[in-house]
Amino acid sequence: MLKELHVRNYAVIDDLRIELEPGLNVLTGETGAGKSLIVGALSLLLGERASSDLVRAGKDRALVEGVFDCSGAPALVRLCEEQGIEVDGDWLILRREVLREGRNRAWVNGSAATTGLVRELGQQLVDLHGQHEHQALLRWEAQRDILDAFAGATDAARRTAEAHTRLGDLRDQIAETRAAAAATRERSDFLAFRAQEIEAAGLEPGEDETAALEARRLEHSEELIDLSASLHSAVYGDDGALVEGLGGLSRKVDDLVRIDPTASELEALYSEARTTLEELGRRLSSYRDAVGHDPARLAELRERLDLIRGLKRKYGETIEEVLATGRAARDELEMADRSMLDLDALAVEESAAVEELVGEAEKLTALRKASAARLESEVTGLLDELGMEGGRFRVRLEELAELGSHGAERAEFRVSLNPGFEPGPLARVASGGELSRVMLALKTVLAEVDGVPSLVFDEIDSGVGGRVAHQVAERLAMVAENHQVFAITHLPQIASRASVHLYVEKFQRDGLASARVRTLDGEERVEELARMLGGDPGREVSRQHAAELLSE
Repeated sequence: MLKELHVRNYAVIDDLRIELEPGLNVLTGETGAGKSLIVGALSLLLGERASSDLVRAGKDRALVEGVFDCSGAPALVRLCEEQGIEVDGDWLILRREVLREGRNRAWVNGSAATTGLVRELGQQLVDLHGQHEHQALLRWEAQRDILDAFAGATDAARRTAEAHTRLGDLRDQIAETRAAAAATRERSDFLAFRAQEIEAAGLEPGEDETAALEARRLEHSEELIDLSASLHSAVYGDDGALVEGLGGLSRKVDDLVRIDPTASELEALYSEARTTLEELGRRLSSYRDAVGHDPARLAELRERLDLIRGLKRKYGETIEEVLATGRAARDELEMADRSMLDLDALAVEESAAVEELVGEAEKLTALRKASAARLESEVTGLLDELGMEGGRFRVRLEELAELGSHGAERAEFRVSLNPGFEPGPLARVASGGELSRVMLALKTVLAEVDGVPSLVFDEIDSGVGGRVAHQVAERLAMVAENHQVFAITHLPQIASRASVHLYVEKFQRDGLASARVRTLDGEERVEELARMLGGDPGREVSRQHAAELLSE
């Protein structure tokens, strides 16, 4: 609900602040006083196109600010939170600023916002009807929502949208899975060759180093045999061998210890050296015997090392990396196989999701069709009461080429306001005032289920008088029992039913025309109604007539 509207430096408006209440709020005043400017400022606040021509003369910017109570609008709060906008309690503050240089800016609760977001929020806060662009009734989406609200199909519409989302998500998953499988299939021969080549090699970690060492030994086998034999002879041979020479020192070591027992550790070192030298001789003998000259084995090793080097050039710097490459190729091939299995399962899920969507959409269609004729009848019946005799209201359900998130059909409201003419789209058939009365008829029918808290009617009384004026006033009052209504009117019948009566007037400030708004009570209100009745506000008969209207 709109609690306060603040307008500054907007056309002839210098600085204006309007406070509104629940129920029926009316704005009256002389022609040209600025009533439509106030509606235009509100329209700007709700996201309509900004024009620098509206900036007041001598000022560099115009400002419009609205304070809304959104305590009964949890969807609105969620939308703000999704956009990263904090809602302080139950209050929402929209602000638009238009610079003379042409730029315009918008804020929501002090946070910078796009005009698109402001417009989206505005559509949930206010329905504005009149001679301005912000006319929700002209949007087919709004017409669809009105029909669904009347039909009690809001839950069915939500379930249909959810089913459509699930199907869409599932089809996205199928598309991604197919794309991944197709990409893998394109690489399958390459991946299979890579995996098979690596697996066929039968590589073992570290075998390249082991094979290289063995090959080196075989390449130098003759040299190794000669060297090991020469060393063995020096250690263990007959003439001048180290073992023999060391053995000849045994007696001298014994004599040393006998004379000086403290030299026993020298004896131990001598024994250890002799034992070590004997072991060296034996091992040299074994090494010499083990070294073989095997050309066939050398050729085999060289071939193996060439294979390993070739694989390392293609797949990794080490055997471990080569083996990892092979495992990755095999995993990717297996993933493609799993994807095909997943696609089979997803196809079953898709079929079930399509069936669910079709089922929910059929239920929604049935509710819409069952309620369309009833809505047509009830609205048509109200058109006569609201001064559009012979008017006919129709709901056209057009089947869509493809089932969508909002069902299988599009709803379009059509109206004929002249007998003998076929109903046409609202935008082409109805004037501003007529459109407002059509919306009034709809809001009367939908009074208890419509979710938009505030309704603005501009020039709803265009071309209306007498009995019809009373009917329009009655319907506005009825709608105001469930909504906040703000009506700009020239009809005293409507003004007399208001819970808040606002009066706009022009005056001069610093040589410039300006507009201001006052709340009328008591005698001031009686005088204004008397003026609106066309009489002299000072005459007793005019005041009496005005008082009678207020007492009805």
